[in-house]
Amino acid sequence: MNRWPGLALVAFASLVLAAPRWTQSTTEPKRAKISIYEVAPGRHLDFLKWLAAREDVARVAGVPATQLYAHLDGDRWDYLVIWPITTPEQDRKLDEQAAARGLKTGFPAALEFRELLTSHTDTYAEGPTTAAALVASAK
Repeated sequence: MNRWPGLALVAFASLVLAAPRWTQSTTEPKRAKISIYEVAPGRHLDFLKWLAAREDVARVAGVPATQLYAHLDGDRWDYLVIWPITTPEQDRKLDEQAAARGLKTGFPAALEFRELLTSHTDTYAEGPTTAAALVASAK
């Protein structure tokens, strides 16, 4: 069974619903990263604690919050996260705040995170928008 069309639909619908929180105006689409995670067996609480610590870092650094969706039924993914796209300055602030809390940054953080997962995907998307706006831009 090919699960990607369903995942893409869930990710797109989630982004459309979540992205207005990040936009200054609804006329200017913004970008976001959509991540779909399948957590390693027995590591769900570790994953959520890891993510919660990073959410706190983002809050202190002034970076918009992520949106987390937990799987209820259907496909095999566990969590879908919609991340704001950050600037290099925001990335620097995130690393500073993480280091100040004793959290790993850079490649060590990436390795630590991947120990919690069996698989993940990342997709960049733009929105929110409407089908009519996309049709108009196609002309």
